[in-house]
This record gives sequence, C-alpha cells and structure tokens, in this order.
Amino acid sequence: MIRTGAERGYMARLRSGLRAADGSRLRAGLYGAQSALLLQSSTGVALLVTGFVSVGTLQSVTGVAMILGADVGSALTVQVYSLPIGEIIPLLLLVGVTLFLKAWNRTVKQTGRIITGLGLVFVSLSMIRAATAPLRDSPTVEMIMGYLATDPISAFLIGAVLAWAMHSSIAAVLTFATFAAQGILPVPAATALVLGANLGGAVIPVALSLSAEANARLVVLANLALRGGGALLALIAIVLAAPDLSWLGASAARQVVNLHLAFNVAVAVLSLPLIARVAAGLRSVLPLPSTARIPARISALDDEALAHPERALGCATRETLRMGETVHSMLGSIIGLYRDWNDDVAEFIDQCEREVDRTHFETKLYISRLLEGRISQTQSRRALDIAAIVNNLEEAADLISSQMTEIARRMHKEQITFSEEGWRDITEIHDCVMSNAKLALDVLLSGDVELARQLVAEKDHIRALEMKLQARHLSRLSLNPTSIATSNLHQETLRALKQINSAFSFIAYPIAEEAGELLSSRLSSARGGSFGAG
Repeated sequence: MIRTGAERGYMARLRSGLRAADGSRLRAGLYGAQSALLLQSSTGVALLVTGFVSVGTLQSVTGVAMILGADVGSALTVQVYSLPIGEIIPLLLLVGVTLFLKAWNRTVKQTGRIITGLGLVFVSLSMIRAATAPLRDSPTVEMIMGYLATDPISAFLIGAVLAWAMHSSIAAVLTFATFAAQGILPVPAATALVLGANLGGAVIPVALSLSAEANARLVVLANLALRGGGALLALIAIVLAAPDLSWLGASAARQVVNLHLAFNVAVAVLSLPLIARVAAGLRSVLPLPSTARIPARISALDDEALAHPERALGCATRETLRMGETVHSMLGSIIGLYRDWNDDVAEFIDQCEREVDRTHFETKLYISRLLEGRISQTQSRRALDIAAIVNNLEEAADLISSQMTEIARRMHKEQITFSEEGWRDITEIHDCVMSNAKLALDVLLSGDVELARQLVAEKDHIRALEMKLQARHLSRLSLNPTSIATSNLHQETLRALKQINSAFSFIAYPIAEEAGELLSSRLSSARGGSFGAG
C-alpha cells in the first residue's frame, strides 16, 4: 500500500528528481536514499535507475551512486519501523483511512493510502512480536539459534537466502531485529544474518534486470559488487576481530538495526569515489552483450476461439498487450539515438515497427471475423474498443520509427545537439510518457478503474507540460540564437511525445467511461477507489 501510494501520488516528482541528480554522485546518493524511503524499497529505486540508464538519460556512474543511496534509504526505513510508536497506531489508521476515502485531491488521497499502510506495518510487527514470544521457551529454537551464533558463515548464507525469498532486505532485517528483541536470536547470529540480508538484497535487482540493456545490468552488478562484497568483508572482519557491538545500542534489537544502517552508510561513503573504477573493471571482465532484440513471435490470436467470444476477446487483448509492450520498448530505445546514434538500435526500432504493423493488421482482421459471428452488444463494444486501441498503438509506433528516428538520424548526420536545457526538457517529458505507457499497459491488463482515472488525468498533465516546455523553448530561443538550428527538431519531438502519450492514454477511456468516470471527455467528479495496488 505504501509503495502503491507513492507510485500513484509522487512518482512523477520522484522520477524527475532522480533524473535531475545526474552528474553529482553525492546528490544522486541523497536522492536515492529519499526515493527508497518513499517507495519502501531499494529494489524499486534500482529498477527505476536501470530504466533511466537503459534509455540513455542517466549515466552509469550516477546510477550506481543512486542505488547505493537507496540502500541507505532502505536501512533508514528499518529505523523508522523500529520506533516505539505503538500508541499512535490507531491515529495513523484513522488519519490515513479518512484522507483516502474523503480527499478529492489525488496526491492527498494517496498520502492517506501511505499513512494507512504505515499503520498496518506497525500492526503487523506487533503481531509478529506477540506470536514469536513463546519461541523463547522452545529448546529446539534455542539449539538452532545457538548453533547459528557459532557458525557465522551459515548464518550469513541463511540471511541472504531469506532476503531473497522475502524479496526485501527490509523485511528480513526487521524479522531478525524482532527475534533479537524477543531474546530468541543472539546478537552474533543476528549480525551475520543482517550482513547476509544485505548480500541477498543486492542480488534481487540483478535477477530482475537480467533482460535489461547491458549498461543497465552493469549498474546493478556494480551495486552487488560493492554492497555484497562489503557484506562479505564485514563478516570476515567481525569473525576475526569479534568486536563488542554494545556501542551500537543498549538492546539487542537496537544493535541489529543500527548495524544495518552503519554498514550501508559505510559502504556508500567508501564506494562513491570507487564507482567509476568498479564499473570499468566489470566492463572489462564480464561479457555484457546488448539484449535489444525481438523474441520469436507466437500469435495469441486463436482461430478456434472465435466460436467463443469471451475467449476470443481475451486472445485479442493478449495480442494488444504484446503490441503495447513492443511500442513501449521502441519508446525506451529511441531517446538514446538523439545523443548517440547506433545503427543496431535503429534497426531494432525498425524491426519492432514492422512487428507492430503486422500485429495491427492481424488483430483488426481477427476482430472483424469475430464481429461477423453472434456476439452480445457488450462484447461487440469491447471488440471495437480493442480495434481502436491497436489503431492508436500503431500510430504511436509510426511516430517513433518514422518521425523521431528521422530526427535523431538528421542530428547525427549534421552533428547538431540540443542545448543542455533543451535536452533536460526532452528527457523530462520522455520520462513522463514512458511512465504513462507502462501505466497504460497495467490498465489494459487489470481493467482497474482507479488506474484508468489516473491515466486520463496524466493525459491532461502531459498536454500542460508540453505547452510549458514549448514556451520555455521559445523563451530560450530569444536569448540564445544558436539554438535556432535545432528549434524545429526540438518542437517536433515534444509534439510527437505528446501524441504518443495520447495514443497510450486512449487505453483508459473505455474503462473510465464504462465506470461513469468521464463527462465530455473529462474525468467526472466521482472519486471511488480501493486500497489495493490494482
């Protein structure tokens, strides 16, 4: 709930802040920590960063600094959940639920979701403490924990496996701290488990980025080398020196969470000057071929399903979703060509466009055959909605492969570039459109009304943003005549991105209209919703 609220209420600002930190490792680290606190996940920040790096809007070195900062932010999150604030949990729940149900402003509404989620986390932690209290008297548990205290290597590996299984180092460390507070887990065993959890937490984004572009994978691999390697070195140091950790806190639980924070701060501070060398070393040692390719296509359009309209509509929706994912991939790839032309990337975009054209034709033909049969009025309307969506997606693909690729090719041939201010404007709106395209695919897959409402609202936001950036460009042009050479290209790119966003936003309209959320092509005043992620 906390992560969902942050994504729906603050993601645009969060992504803009992360991208603006490019060029300064310290600022990038601070933004990464702030983002992890908001998203409750260093993995979430790592995936955002890999997206920026893969499309060329963020340098690899800056990306590693952001993830290291996110690791610190995730350790700070553990500190927040360790605060003794049980008395105000009812207040958190009351305020959160009230804001979510009664607020008209989307940001305030999502803030209510975040506060409610925060209260529920504290409730769950108190339940875990109550449920694990009897384990203190278990001879079996005492024997296992006693063994882990004498075998730090096993404890380290178990900590890594548990963090991976939970898909969260935060959850793993909180679990260890809870056991330590109950007297179940000795501090030496908890220390090794926490260090292992840091290794496991660094492995998670690596596993989730296996299909990403080479530079994006390099970023998470560098974080794994620094954070995971640091955890191993810290374990060796603790085993050899057996230091007294009482200075970290008066209680066992406090020592556990403070060790986690101290370790991540130390790794970030010591690693920031070394990032470039580590990245260069990984590039020279590891084979990191580009993964920009289209997998073998297997059509979801099943002819036998045409006799069963609901099945056939499901097949058409699956094909439309894959078409949208292909266009999303094209959109992510195109922005890098504006700065660094790459024939392989251009060929990839061209291949994707041909694939989209083929899917567009086949899906329209499939829907036409479906409409010839006996189907209900509701099913007919859904079929026509799908046809309209594929038309819009095909137009978006054509804008990317023809107009935007041609602009990038011209800039490469004429050796011209946008000004730094102009490039920031382009990457800002491109990032927003990328985010909205992903949201559109989520809407297509889930049919969630609240997500559809958000996507429709984002269309208005992009329209306003494009107008603001156009005005900003004209203002700069009067002060800097050297930008005249790229003025038309800049404005055409802004308009193309706005049109691509509109194409993806159309996915939300049938869902929002059916739910009564649209009045004259605008969101109605209805403000429903649920706490779930959707």
